[in-house]
Amino acid sequence: MAYTTTSSHQRPTYSGSSRDNYQYQKPTYSQQQPSYSFAQERHIYEEQPHYTNAQTISRQYPDGDNRRNDRVQYHVKVNVTYSSGDGDFNRSTSTTTKIANGHTPYQYEPYRSSSAGRDKISCHNCDRNLAGSRYILKDDRPYCIKCYEDRFANTCDECRRKIGTDSKDLSYRDRHWHEKCFFCSMCKTPLVDKPFACINEKLYCGECYNQQFATRCDKCHQIFRPGTKKLEYRGQQFHEHCFTCYSCSQPIGTKSFIPRDQKSYCIPCYEQHFATKCTGCLKVISQGGVTYKDQPWHRECFTCTNCKNSLASQRFTARDGHPYCSDCFARLFAKRCFACAKPITGVGGTRYISFEDRHWHNDCFACQRCRSSLVGRGFLTEGPNIICPDCGKRESSYERDNNDYATRHRTVISYHHRTN
Repeated sequence: MAYTTTSSHQRPTYSGSSRDNYQYQKPTYSQQQPSYSFAQERHIYEEQPHYTNAQTISRQYPDGDNRRNDRVQYHVKVNVTYSSGDGDFNRSTSTTTKIANGHTPYQYEPYRSSSAGRDKISCHNCDRNLAGSRYILKDDRPYCIKCYEDRFANTCDECRRKIGTDSKDLSYRDRHWHEKCFFCSMCKTPLVDKPFACINEKLYCGECYNQQFATRCDKCHQIFRPGTKKLEYRGQQFHEHCFTCYSCSQPIGTKSFIPRDQKSYCIPCYEQHFATKCTGCLKVISQGGVTYKDQPWHRECFTCTNCKNSLASQRFTARDGHPYCSDCFARLFAKRCFACAKPITGVGGTRYISFEDRHWHNDCFACQRCRSSLVGRGFLTEGPNIICPDCGKRESSYERDNNDYATRHRTVISYHHRTN
């Protein structure tokens, strides 16, 4: 008995062989057996190929799943009645006769003649005097043996002769045979009290039926013997012991399995050879999971390198190939603004200003005097401070003769784009 996004466990279908709707029969009885079925489906893997379990279990019986309680019936040898031949016409030796060919037995009394108080019995058909002869009562009427066989005896399906009162009449589905004529159409083995199948109006013993018609296992090509389980999967049929894992050769039976490249694998073998494994714990990812730089992770295993909090479903920053949450990255590695001393961080990328070995947030890069933004403008440095050109001119008017002004220099800077 079967993984990307979502996979499903399936169970193989076990079913009794229908033998192409032909039935093994036994002349004396036909026994109906129960069917066992299991059908189950459940979702296990979210990012693996589909689990498929081979599918419904039932027993394999010689007469298939759709059997009827057909019987080959022995029509009891007719009990004939003798009439005494001493001229007294007393009574027949038996007043109860079982009639063959399915007729209901009746209680009979011999015909009696009103003359001289003597019994007189004659054939109802030919009017022959039955005194001292065997005869048969049917519907309270006596018949000589010949007339009875001519009018009521069944014809053998094999030899096309009448089945006389001295022979057993075997019947099956409104067909009749002499006991000696009831045999396999291939090997001629007598089928009395033996299982048989009837196909296209021909009788077959069990062995001949198996050779000609029995369903065979798609792996070992042997027939399904009576009482064995049959597993059906993707149009093929297997013995239970023939449906095995491609890797370890152990029977899969009713357990879950996974098909891959037209081969079936048990769960342990599939996980060992093919299943996606977490980069962190090296265990199989059976549900959910995340991918980072083409590497699979369990959601609970993909964590911040520093604080170990899960990074699933949240933004993070990588440094030297290791992921960090935004708080840890800012605390450990982010540049700090020269003006506010806070980390320069942002989602998806942050514009900031760099000058010499100092850095500013975009909003913090402003004149120390008038607080006007210096982004995209020239500025002057005054020790650690930066001022706009206008504030610089105002100060220079008071210190025009001061040599310090010569040390001042005007600089135009460009933006730098910082990414995570």
